[in-house]
Amino acid sequence: MERKIKLGILDQSIVRQGSSAADAIQETIATAKLAEAMGYSRIWVSEHHNAASIAGSAPELLMVKLADVTTHIRIGSGGIMLPNHSALKVAENFRMLETLFPGRIDLGMGRAPGGDRISAAMLNPSNTFSEENYLAQLTHLHHFFNDSAETKYGSLLAVPQAITIPQQWILSSSGGSSKIAAEYGMGLVIARFINGNAGPEVAATYRRQFKPSEQFPVPSVMLSISVLCADTEEKAIEMRRLMDYRLLQFEKGNFDKPGNYDSIRDYEFTTGEQVRIKNNSGRIVSGTPPQVKKQLLQLADDFNIDEIIVATMTGSVEDRKRSFELLAETFDLKNGQTTLV
Repeated sequence: MERKIKLGILDQSIVRQGSSAADAIQETIATAKLAEAMGYSRIWVSEHHNAASIAGSAPELLMVKLADVTTHIRIGSGGIMLPNHSALKVAENFRMLETLFPGRIDLGMGRAPGGDRISAAMLNPSNTFSEENYLAQLTHLHHFFNDSAETKYGSLLAVPQAITIPQQWILSSSGGSSKIAAEYGMGLVIARFINGNAGPEVAATYRRQFKPSEQFPVPSVMLSISVLCADTEEKAIEMRRLMDYRLLQFEKGNFDKPGNYDSIRDYEFTTGEQVRIKNNSGRIVSGTPPQVKKQLLQLADDFNIDEIIVATMTGSVEDRKRSFELLAETFDLKNGQTTLV
């Protein structure tokens, strides 16, 4: 049986050392244009708060710009952190996006805060961080997108009344959210770039419990993972070492000092850090094009999926762009997708 592999991009608008947030957003815009030109299926942007090194805080706003400078690539959120927001406002934002760019909008949703608890509480003072409220928001969204929301005062519409609605995906780094995606008949994105230990059983549970919906008559699963692709093994090792360092800093809550190649050149990882690097190894795929291709195809086979969304953080704009170019070339994205037999 043949399976066609598509690739998408998750862009977090990382602020590089010595650059500005405006530079990061411009890099995201350039990445969207590159992604469309190279044959990527979609580009998603993330929601993060209270971290100076990440400029992507409002994906629904950034998506307008990305969709406007492209013509056909799908544009999405990866994701909207739903507990931070009113379900009605999310529905109206994405109905407006769908009105402006019909048939191109993805609404990826998660329940993590996208930052610390303080910023989450400030974004939505009524946020209880409970699963019960998260499920209620998903139910409300369903009604808003299907014009079936009712209150004791009458119907409540999410406007504008777009002909189409955004494709809806649940972001999951564990089995819990995969069950929610199955219950609501939504697509599932397994965030392996967050939890490198998320395995094929997450996808299997989703498929087993999936309830068909109008948008997804059959289960649909994507995998998101960090990918670093380079022309040489030496460059790939340099990129991987910086990524390992950055993940360690993020785990320590140090979001404002991402580091670069030069700043960590003589850095020696402690024994404890080496343990963490090993534990994080499942979050990253790195190497030369043939090495990366082999690893991604194996993941596609293991998870029984046909699309992977890659996140790429590097020490330079050039290395990141080159990684995307090499991936597109080795998977022949311009001329149809790579086939896994």
